[in-house]
Amino acid sequence: MNKGELVDAVAAKANVTKKQADAILSAVFDTIQETVASGEKVTLIGFGTFEPRERQAREGRNPKTGETMKIPATKVPAFSAGKVFKDKVSPTA
Repeated sequence: MNKGELVDAVAAKANVTKKQADAILSAVFDTIQETVASGEKVTLIGFGTFEPRERQAREGRNPKTGETMKIPATKVPAFSAGKVFKDKVSPTA
């Protein structure tokens, strides 16, 4: 499912126009991105948590030359699914 299909599904489920659904989804995504970029967590109970994680510096290899290189430390966005989300994807029998 891409963003357009998600907008269509949300519009149908929430009984709003596609334009309104697109504006709401865009605002949600922008807010999550800005919050995580500022170093904070966004927790949606039952859905999951978006958070920044530290990735330590490490050695890597240039695949073309085989030469070793230093990969600097960085922050990356991460998502951890909540229990309700996990159970919906993989229900236990």
